[in-house]
Amino acid sequence: MRENFVTVDHNSDKGSFMTDGTTSATHSRDAAAASSLQTEEGPNNTVVPKARGFTADFFIRLFREKPLGAFGGIIVLILLLTGIFADVLAPFGFNEMSPLNRLKMPSLEHLMGTDQLGRDMLSRIIYGARLSVIVGLAATTLSTIISVFIGVTSGFIGGKFDMYIQRLVDAWMIFPALVMLIVFVSVFGPGMWTIIIILGIQYGIGGSRIIRGATMSTKENMYIRAADSIGASVPRILVRHILPNIMAPIIVIFTTRIAAVILSEATLSFLGLGIPAPAPSWGGMLSGAGRAFMLKAPHLALFPGLALTIVVYGVNIFGDAARDLLDPRLRGGLGSYSGKK
Repeated sequence: MRENFVTVDHNSDKGSFMTDGTTSATHSRDAAAASSLQTEEGPNNTVVPKARGFTADFFIRLFREKPLGAFGGIIVLILLLTGIFADVLAPFGFNEMSPLNRLKMPSLEHLMGTDQLGRDMLSRIIYGARLSVIVGLAATTLSTIISVFIGVTSGFIGGKFDMYIQRLVDAWMIFPALVMLIVFVSVFGPGMWTIIIILGIQYGIGGSRIIRGATMSTKENMYIRAADSIGASVPRILVRHILPNIMAPIIVIFTTRIAAVILSEATLSFLGLGIPAPAPSWGGMLSGAGRAFMLKAPHLALFPGLALTIVVYGVNIFGDAARDLLDPRLRGGLGSYSGKK
């Protein structure tokens, strides 16, 4: 004959009983739920606040510690939204001509005036923001991928491979950047995707040194050696252990490089080697009608130059703030411009 044993749970305030069968299973589920609740609330019923996510923590600290950087971030956001919704925001087409309204000064109908062909300057500047967004993000993404590939492989492998790669990088960096850009554009011809590829390669090779330094510093940690000692493959170590720990300098490089790419594209367009007309490039506006009609219609050079200046300034100060917040060596240091010592 089967016997049922009854035990008393002395840890319970009400002296709950456990028997074999369903009652024991119910008690196990209750204990697990209580344990989970205690983990969330902490010992002695103290509420432990949940940690904020990386993105939320970054933007909260950005607005709290770096108000100037937050202002730059707002400029970047406006640039992105203007480029995305250019078709909705622009009152006219970027190449819509009206010869009767050529070289008109700013008015209610044309807030930024018109150019020598009667095209609305506000519409062309808005569509120019789209070009700047496309070129800036695409070339910066390509350059970051190249920098990460060269820097991570060179820094992790080391030895003679690292020495040969760095000598090639040194040879590449000997030549002035603008001269290299002019030579490549002259050989391959102007065009948006040509500019994107050339700028991506130019900035990608030169920026690989920063990623290499971060990789060499990270691979000396004990968890990298532990992963190698248990037989983890090199690709797994790179993807699971190296890349997540060098993400901060990668983000900083990406944000600070956008302004340089936009300025380089405007420089090439100003020299007649950038995106060909009638594309509304800000540099092309400055080079064409801006110079030819500077005295008769100064708004043709003023507004494109002002747009370019504001965007480059906003991206630069946002990138500097991101560097101060993400780089542990600069966090709260003297390099910040928040005014805190």
